[in-house]
Amino acid sequence: MSNSLQHLRDWQAHTAVILGSGLSSIVPETDETEAIAYTEFPDIPRPSVPGHVGRFVLTRMNGVKVIFAQGRVHLYEGHSAGKVTAAVRILAEAGVRNLVLTNAAGSACPDFAPGSWMMICDHLNLTGTTPLLGTPQFIDMTTAYSTRLRERFAAAAASIEMLLHQGVYAGMLGPQYETPAEVRMVRTLGAQAVGMSTVLEAIQARTLGLEVAGFSCITNFAAGISTTDLSHQEVLETGKAAAAQFGKLLGAVLPGL
Repeated sequence: MSNSLQHLRDWQAHTAVILGSGLSSIVPETDETEAIAYTEFPDIPRPSVPGHVGRFVLTRMNGVKVIFAQGRVHLYEGHSAGKVTAAVRILAEAGVRNLVLTNAAGSACPDFAPGSWMMICDHLNLTGTTPLLGTPQFIDMTTAYSTRLRERFAAAAASIEMLLHQGVYAGMLGPQYETPAEVRMVRTLGAQAVGMSTVLEAIQARTLGLEVAGFSCITNFAAGISTTDLSHQEVLETGKAAAAQFGKLLGAVLPGL
């Protein structure tokens, strides 16, 4: 076992949070805060996308020990599904039992406005691959996103008067944004939000027995719903603005986990 993995294990956090584009500011800074770069782990590729720092942060939120993964890698960066989910396997080895996945997503639903949050109740894996490729692991994905965790987050959102949508997330390959026809397709299939991450991490986490909660920061209306051009800069700016609200929600839930 590497010294860095042992460091993660010694922190003894039960919950980890993987942060999507523009959401790094959710991480609170305390006197105990420590950071371990992904480069300390040979299995994790270095993120190349702006808004993805590429490190584990060990800190406390409302007195509870948490590991934040600031940034992720994506299939569209040229990595395999196994490489994309390496951080999930490391967190499981570190003793994490609850995994909170966040992402920046486009809204495929006119009622889900930019700046709001959607709790993922199910997903569509439209990436064309899986981290389980090449293995006979027939994992039941009926409750990919933990009912227990969803109930906790929904109750906490109500208690702090936070608007929290619930819906289905469609995970695409990217890196290009979807066409209006593709957005109509995912809407027809039942998705309310669309992005380029999360689904493979959820599959890997469930394979390892972790409970998963997923959240999409709605950063823009998807193509065909809005007439404005889409840009990564808009995604980062909206994510940064919405991060504080999710931080408040996370802080309300963590003590009960």
